[in-house]
Amino acid sequence: MAFDIDMIKKVYERMVDRVDTARTIVGRPLTLAEKILYNHLWDGKAELAFKRGEDYVDFAPDRIACQDATAQMALLQFMQAGKNRVAVPTTVHCDHLIQAKVGADKDLQNAINTSSEVFNFLGSVSNKYGIGFWKPGAGIIHQVVLENYAFPGGMMIGTDSHTVNAGGLGMIAIGVGGADAVDVMADMPWELKFPKLIGIKLTGKLSGWTAAKDVILKVAGILTVKGGTGAIVEYFGEGAKSLSATGKGTICNMGAEVGATTSTFGYDESIERYLRATGREEIADEANKIASYLTGDDEVYANPEQYFDEVIEINLSELKPYINGPFSPDLATPVGEMNEKATKNGWPLEVEWGLIGSCTNSSYEDLSRAASIAKQAVDKGVVAKAEFGINPGSEQVRYTAERDGLLQIFEDLDAKIFTNACGPCIGQWEREGAEDQKKNSIIHSFNRNFSKRADGNPNTHAFVASPSMVAAVAISGRLDFNPMTDKLINKDGVEVMLEEPTGFELPPKGFEVDDPGFVAPLADGSGVEVVVSKDSERLQLLIPFEPIKEVLDAKLLIKAFGKCTTDHISMAGPWLRFRGHLDNISNNMLIGAVNAFNKETNKVKNQLTGEYGAVPDTARAYKKAGIYSVVIGDHNYGEGSSREHAAMEPRQLGVAAVIVKSFARIHETNLKKQGMLGLTFSNESDYDLIKEDDTFNFVDLNEFAPGKQLTLEIVHADASKDVIKLNHTYNDNQIDWFKEGSALNLIKKENQ
Repeated sequence: MAFDIDMIKKVYERMVDRVDTARTIVGRPLTLAEKILYNHLWDGKAELAFKRGEDYVDFAPDRIACQDATAQMALLQFMQAGKNRVAVPTTVHCDHLIQAKVGADKDLQNAINTSSEVFNFLGSVSNKYGIGFWKPGAGIIHQVVLENYAFPGGMMIGTDSHTVNAGGLGMIAIGVGGADAVDVMADMPWELKFPKLIGIKLTGKLSGWTAAKDVILKVAGILTVKGGTGAIVEYFGEGAKSLSATGKGTICNMGAEVGATTSTFGYDESIERYLRATGREEIADEANKIASYLTGDDEVYANPEQYFDEVIEINLSELKPYINGPFSPDLATPVGEMNEKATKNGWPLEVEWGLIGSCTNSSYEDLSRAASIAKQAVDKGVVAKAEFGINPGSEQVRYTAERDGLLQIFEDLDAKIFTNACGPCIGQWEREGAEDQKKNSIIHSFNRNFSKRADGNPNTHAFVASPSMVAAVAISGRLDFNPMTDKLINKDGVEVMLEEPTGFELPPKGFEVDDPGFVAPLADGSGVEVVVSKDSERLQLLIPFEPIKEVLDAKLLIKAFGKCTTDHISMAGPWLRFRGHLDNISNNMLIGAVNAFNKETNKVKNQLTGEYGAVPDTARAYKKAGIYSVVIGDHNYGEGSSREHAAMEPRQLGVAAVIVKSFARIHETNLKKQGMLGLTFSNESDYDLIKEDDTFNFVDLNEFAPGKQLTLEIVHADASKDVIKLNHTYNDNQIDWFKEGSALNLIKKENQ
């Protein structure tokens, strides 16, 4: 069925006029990204051409999606906004709080038993405020969105960085923090710096062992984890049209791993096929009426260098399969070159697990291609050397795959079929033996492979590949296995080779599902009471933050060394249980960050006592003494997940400022939303001036203004001083967030 069809029709009804107006205002042909952006301006039709990478613009997204881990804090904030109902269609998806261990049924029931308080809270808040609720086991948020809510030409935001997955159906879909979502839920404009544009021209056609996943693995190797920051990536060309809709979704999904604001594809026949296959014929019919407005103008794609800030060209016919990793999703290695690279770097060549699924690769097409490899192993008498784990993307995918015998093929290889949920991809995996911290390798079809992410073991080397390549490597048990050239020995001692994977873009007998897991909200939820126990360890009603005033004599909390992602700042895994309780989850703040002075984690100097202790404990000691603290970081600080807890926890524990060489986009915004100072060194080398016993004075904070540098006085233990300049990207509205204590405080004030 098509959800919110009236809303979608309104988006299409205004699109022709608004895009034509924007084309005139801008004075040139438009990319698809520009068409969607200009069609979603908060103020209506365009009146001026926005400068990419410079102008802050107010937008009006069509819908919001929240997963259960981030929805808790988002909805706790929305409850303070003074609204009776969400202003745009919104959904909550219970996919993060289900731990993978023994198999789907038992794992799901265990999650319901242990997290019922959270699920009941999310269900009741959804009922009260008119939010659609997807039950535990219904599926992974981004696959469910692709199957039910994504539509060409739309704009959505979601409280998860991989919201960008919906770009596979031609949307502008952007991951945000919960405070951003609250703005839109509360019928306020959503602010974004007008993105730069990266065009990726795809020629040729995929074949053999190469899959859509390899496109983004190649792109990640080119752009690196920060190369897409502040930009929308738009794919086009005949190669783009040859890809399936779910393949497009995979590519857009991992755009988050290059730091891109989002990624998207123009509307074409494969997107239309997917809409019709998932029961959304009416949307396809409406899209066909304005099809030329749902892709970039012909002139743009004919001469992309004139319209994009950067252009990359990839010939799909020549593209090789890739394996990326370990520890960073942009470390790209063609399959045939893995032996040399792994041997040189000391990566374990034996592979212990192969994991297929996640929001990136859990479609019917993905499962069918991987199953074709698994079936060959069964038929040829090859015993899989590694263990297998499978996470179907949704109940609809799982039900259909089971009906068609795909899951049985994996079970014939003794695979564990986990719940339709995120599972190992986000650290929700109780892997046997992980506590021993043995050096080992795993391979998966997920999007991220940071240290400790999958199983909590810092010595697990996680590698990313397409589902079919994951299957082949796991069956061989060797990271350097090349299915295009290498042979396997079956149980009879006979040499055999795996043939190229085959699969189905869409299920030949159509999708089928008994209970998709959706619960519609009450038409009138005014009588619903949302109860949060004062004694709860899982949920805590929010207390508004007090504004940060003068920041003088602030202490260094930690100077983070090297990569510091949101996983380092606020770990997932077992900590997910506290996502609705700000004070409890703050006990994981920065415990994964490496201290630049001793190269250890969770061990920093307390300047009040001279002793070393945990980061959260030290921060609490400063806060108790009425002293602000400061965090120092390196490049691309806060890359990874959109989790706003990574900003809320430092705010909760008295951190006034985070000063780094550069930020990842979402994290910088999250810091601003929580009323903190997110600043960058004017001279990156000033990072080296920071010493372990430093105290900080912001000497001109009372002059905080857009485009004006702030001055920081660094007082060292020997009483010597350095005075440096700090840059920021705050506009007037964002400075008001700071002055009021948070963006939410400003919303409440305006509503009152």
